[in-house]
Amino acid sequence: MPFYIKQGKIPSKRHITFYREDGELYREELFSTHGFSNIYSNKYHHNMPTKVLRVEPYEVNHGREWKDALLQNYKVHTQRCESQGNFFTARRNQVFNNDVAMYTANVTEDTDDFYRNAYADEIIFVHEGTGTLTSEYGNIEIKKWDYLIVPKGTTYQLKFDSYDSVRLFVIESPTMVSIPKHFRTPTGQLLESAPYCERDIRTPELQEKTVERGEFSLIIKYGEKYQKNILKWHPYDLVGWDGACYPWAFNIDDYAPKVGKIHLPPSDHLVFTAHNFVVCNFVPRLYDFHPESIPAPYYHTNIDSEEILYYVEGDFMSRTGIEPGSITLHKKGVPHGPQPGKTEASIGKKETYEYAVMVDTFNPLKTTNHFHDCMEQDYNQSWLEN
Repeated sequence: MPFYIKQGKIPSKRHITFYREDGELYREELFSTHGFSNIYSNKYHHNMPTKVLRVEPYEVNHGREWKDALLQNYKVHTQRCESQGNFFTARRNQVFNNDVAMYTANVTEDTDDFYRNAYADEIIFVHEGTGTLTSEYGNIEIKKWDYLIVPKGTTYQLKFDSYDSVRLFVIESPTMVSIPKHFRTPTGQLLESAPYCERDIRTPELQEKTVERGEFSLIIKYGEKYQKNILKWHPYDLVGWDGACYPWAFNIDDYAPKVGKIHLPPSDHLVFTAHNFVVCNFVPRLYDFHPESIPAPYYHTNIDSEEILYYVEGDFMSRTGIEPGSITLHKKGVPHGPQPGKTEASIGKKETYEYAVMVDTFNPLKTTNHFHDCMEQDYNQSWLEN
């Protein structure tokens, strides 16, 4: 995170006595990253956060690898392959490698379970739905087309106002999700030239602490495994916290896109970075202003990366047959670009209306049975002339 915040009651210094009204100590928890060498937060609990009554096995099936996939370009219609479940059980893994995994989810039900991804940061793109992200740190209002950034190890819930239509695109990263370095000053402030700034970032609002004894279910994901911890105390018992590691939200509509004289590469639409992959987004923007410019992208071959595009809404200048929730996967070593007639049709256009989330990975992606089941069979032939 680019900035420090504090909320609630905290002592004047770290690691000193801090007493409750009844004379007992509040329990300080350091929530740190990269050992003790990167961003962190200090949380002050009413009770020890280590009180677990028991641990139980828990099963969630996100899918299995499709091992016979060929090296070609793909399009899948995830919205046609409905999933069911709550905000974590409904996730269907589409593509993955050691650096990143991507899921789609059609969330159909609420849950009282708390959730924690112990090994991975999460970027949750809320394609459809409104509600609240609740966590120890407080609440964040969820708006349609929000990116929700949840650091690994965070205990949280997603509560939606209605479950008639809730769709998520989830990016899971074992390494820290960051704002790109070239968007920030040496001290961490977002630069004047960055496509978004601190004003666009929404942080948690701490709620009144919940001091409640009972049996509270916390589902923990660690790698591909799950377990259920039964907690003795409600996990949202913070009286205060401070630091720079916490969940936050950013809406795709607050992104200010660049416009160039000629076509800009996808890297100019960067929004987040992590180890061995980046996240970009496409939003409505003016087209290039060279009098002979071609707004549609040029044909290109990904030599060192693979490209996932999750389509949100709009008229996509280089693709036919795109629906909200469609995904294209353009593999490294295979050329791709506008489909027949799309380059010519773009000439002279002044602006575009399109929303999409793009993930470029620097290692090959594997696909799953869910990807296979939603696949458009003849997409790889869609560049052939009639």
